[in-house]
Amino acid sequence: MARFLRRAVAVAALLLAGAIAIGACGTFGYAYDQKTLAQAETVALKKCTDRACRLVATVRGGCVAFAVDAKDLCGAHGYAVAPRLARAQNTALQQCYGHGGKTCVIRAFACDAKN
Repeated sequence: MARFLRRAVAVAALLLAGAIAIGACGTFGYAYDQKTLAQAETVALKKCTDRACRLVATVRGGCVAFAVDAKDLCGAHGYAVAPRLARAQNTALQQCYGHGGKTCVIRAFACDAKN
């Protein structure tokens, strides 16, 4: 049992963290391959250029994606977390279209080093 726990802790230590913060009108900041979720959150918020930025997603062992309506950056948007990039991007796009977007595109994404 102790051997299993040591292995689980070692695997968890290999998973790096990522995050996305968003602000108004398509502004964003992101982080990836950070050692902790707290570091990923800090980096993402620091990179976001809008004073009203807020953290919307964090990930450890997966991907995050952010989509906006390309013709109306201040309009519809969506974001998602998933184990793989394609799924995160598809879900973010679906959310954007679901909020009324007409020409949604991926604006940003981040994955840890294992994805």
